[in-house]
Order: sequence, then structure tokens, then C-alpha cells
Amino acid sequence: MRALHVTEPGGPTALISAELPEPTPQPGQVVVRNAAIGLNFIDVYYRNGTYPAPYPLVPGQEAAGVVTALGDGVESVALGDRVAYATQLGAYAEYTAVPAAKLVPVPEQVSLHDAAAVLLQGLAAHYLSHTTHPVAPGETVVVLAAAGGLGQLLVNMAAHRGATVVAVASSEQKRKTALAAGAHHALPYEEFDQAVRALTDGQGAHVVYDSVGAATFGTSVKALRRRGTLAVCGLSSGPVPPFDVELLRTSGSLYLTRPTLADHVPDAPSLRAAAAELFAYVAQGVVRPTVHAQLPLDDAARAHQLLEGRATTGKILLTP
Repeated sequence: MRALHVTEPGGPTALISAELPEPTPQPGQVVVRNAAIGLNFIDVYYRNGTYPAPYPLVPGQEAAGVVTALGDGVESVALGDRVAYATQLGAYAEYTAVPAAKLVPVPEQVSLHDAAAVLLQGLAAHYLSHTTHPVAPGETVVVLAAAGGLGQLLVNMAAHRGATVVAVASSEQKRKTALAAGAHHALPYEEFDQAVRALTDGQGAHVVYDSVGAATFGTSVKALRRRGTLAVCGLSSGPVPPFDVELLRTSGSLYLTRPTLADHVPDAPSLRAAAAELFAYVAQGVVRPTVHAQLPLDDAARAHQLLEGRATTGKILLTP
């Protein structure tokens, strides 16, 4: 089968096309023929060594497709089922062996391409807006990188839950994209904390969802109201450097969290429940997957360059 693998950490050219054996399912696994593969910034972290991993590896953690083989003991899915998965390395390939517990069914009302475009970031947007900080009507919610894949989904969900959504994005076109996704206001990054305070009579936001990290951490803190929440949900500009925890006290008794999907959907039942609600949002039009580009699998290096250059508005899909 055709696949991309990484033999050592590096830039986008570290993604090497190769012919690898088609996987055989182990007990508890199934093999999925991938119809569409979702690109995520975590793929960059595994490729460049930010997240240590044994090499060589086939990167990619999200795809949707059809079940083609079952391992012993698998009863939750059947051959031919339409499924999607996330948080399983090995998606940059025509076929991937996946633990059955990580699969979610894709309803007929949702295309496999939409499922691959929305699953991982949609699950993240779901737990961020429903659990990490349950967004309530009337709250002010700030979303950074609001035109990206995660950002647009957060805007969709926060607006659906009745919040006033303030989007922050790097260009006028991206701000227009965020407004089209449901944001009520769209700001550039420069001194966005002051603009947020101006929009809230000096109070600040109830929550800031910051997927940028190092470059925006300080401004995100200053954009919050007393006892507000800063959810650091990505590190596209690099890790947040160490800081004095007293900053949280002196800035208004703030809450800071660096949440993960694994701690919000820790088992198969909670994963399937969250995915079912997410796909229902897609079917109802609440969540609107936006695909920036659909590229052949062998063009993954170019896809990574687009992602790292913050030149995307929405999701990038790869097709085997």
C-alpha cells in the first residue's frame, strides 16, 4: 500500500513516500480503507520531534473510511461499516489498523470527507466549549486563530450556545471567514486584549481559547475578566515559557488549563457519545466543516507547509 513515513525528525521533506505492507488486524483491531485523511497540527509535532516518538513512523491521527478486515474479538463493527477515527497514529496511508474502541460510526447524513474534516478538531471544540469551560448564553468568548479548523468549529459551537463570540485572526480575509462562521466581532492580534475590554465595558472575556501559545499567552491573560478561564488548546507559535503562578492571582484569580482529548473522552462509550453529538451538529448545520484544500497523499509535505505557514482557513484533507 502507499503510505508516508518519517525516518527521523525534520521539516516537511521528512515525509517520505513509500510502499509498505498492508496491515493485518491484531485481536481487537480492524483495518480501515481510508477515504479521506484529516491534517492536524499535532502531525507537525510528531514529524519535527516536538512530541517524541519511535521512528520510523507513519504520522497522521485522523481519517474516515470503510472497514475492510476484522481482528479476533471485534464485535462493535462489521465489514463495510462507515467509520472514522482520531488519536491513532498511522493515518497517512491507504489502510490503517485501528483499535475497534477508537472507531466511531459515521451516519449516512454525513459524508466520509466531512467526517475526516471535523472529527478530531470537532471533538476538541466540543469538550472545550461543553466541558473545559461550558459556554453559557450571554458570555463573551474569545477564539484565537478563529479561521483555522479548530477555530471555526469553536466559533460555531460557542455561537450556537448563545455566547458573544470575539474572533482573533491574522488577516482581513481570515477575519471575514470567522465572521461567516458565526463570530460577532473579529479582531487582529495587535493589542486584542484592549479591544476585548472595549467591547465588554472594561470587564474582559469569560474565556479565551488560545491555540497559538507562546506568542499570545500574555495578551490572552490580559483579555480575561476576573475569574476568567484561559484554555491553552494549541501551541502553533511554540510552547508557553515558564511563568510565575502569581500572575494568575494578580490578573484576577484566573483559571488556566491545558486540556487534552484523552482526559475528556477517556473510553469508548464517552468517545462515541461525543462523536454522535458532533455528527448531529454537522447534520443539523450547526457545525459547518470548511475544507481549505484537498490534496493527494503524496503532497503531504506541501500540506504541512501550508499549515505551518498559517496560510489556511479551515481543514486540509489528504486523499490516498
